[in-house]
Amino acid sequence: MAVLIDAINVKRRTLFELENTPFCCLEAEVSTPTARGGQTLVRLKIRNLLTSAVFEKTFKAGDKFKEPDLQLIAASYLYTDNDGSHFLDQETYETLTLAGETIGNALDLMVEGTEIQLHKYNGNPIGLQLPTFVELAVAYAEPGVRGDTSSGGATKLARLETGLEIRVPLFIKEGEKVKVSTEDRGFAGRA
Repeated sequence: MAVLIDAINVKRRTLFELENTPFCCLEAEVSTPTARGGQTLVRLKIRNLLTSAVFEKTFKAGDKFKEPDLQLIAASYLYTDNDGSHFLDQETYETLTLAGETIGNALDLMVEGTEIQLHKYNGNPIGLQLPTFVELAVAYAEPGVRGDTSSGGATKLARLETGLEIRVPLFIKEGEKVKVSTEDRGFAGRA
């Protein structure tokens, strides 16, 4: 029997199924009524894992959701061509392909061999989950200018090997590897 999840127990990053579609919760807000007999409502900001559409929906606290038939499998990025992006399943060594619209702008954070988690829904790949941080080489960095530190947190623009441009501290040079947060696409430290 499928596990049921109460709407009031849905938190950030909870995965659930609604109308035979898998969703991931991005934000959850519980509204408790002030009047007697009022219903507790749960307002969820959710992402459709098949289409990547994001929207808000309100549910009653007692509404129940099924747990989706989702699997997270370890995979590594191989390459991208006209058919989509190709990944190697680390257990079966099967090549799995995701369409360009499914990947979105995640290619800015992946180089060949990047370890990721692929979402499979009912056995078919539907999306990916990047690690919290990725290590990328700096392809170009503006020279740091002395005296450019008046604000305290002096930064300069750097272009990474994938083409992504981020702000980095002045001491970062071309060729160095940096850690980039996949959540906010910001500099997280030297690799």
